[in-house]
Amino acid sequence: MSRISVFSAPFLLGFDAFEERIDRLSRSADGYPPYNIERSQGEDGAERFLISIAVAGFSQAELDVMVDDHQLQVRGRQKDEAGKDFLHRGIAARQFQRSFLLAEGMEVRDATLGHGMLVIALERPRAVKTARKIDIRSL
Repeated sequence: MSRISVFSAPFLLGFDAFEERIDRLSRSADGYPPYNIERSQGEDGAERFLISIAVAGFSQAELDVMVDDHQLQVRGRQKDEAGKDFLHRGIAARQFQRSFLLAEGMEVRDATLGHGMLVIALERPRAVKTARKIDIRSL
């Protein structure tokens, strides 16, 4: 039995890759670490986004930010330090992966780490809308 989705409509051509990406994102969605996404408009008409992720306890060396196939991936890897004897352990060394699907034309501008927050700046430059007439050839 085939699966029916909004992307299988006959007038949506070439969107099957989006469906795969959305499926991949939905499988990796959990609540850790928490994050905010802010949107603003630049004076030049570009749309700007800030993704703030709470990564308290992670150092810069333990974090990776990558863009692969229109997907922003943020990974954190902490290791247990050998030789420590805890009387109480309430802060566990954790790993996480958080993914965000990026629209066509989105550009990652910057990533900064400070005060336990990883802030990733993205921008979608103002798109120039174009229309063109397609000549019809006769055979």
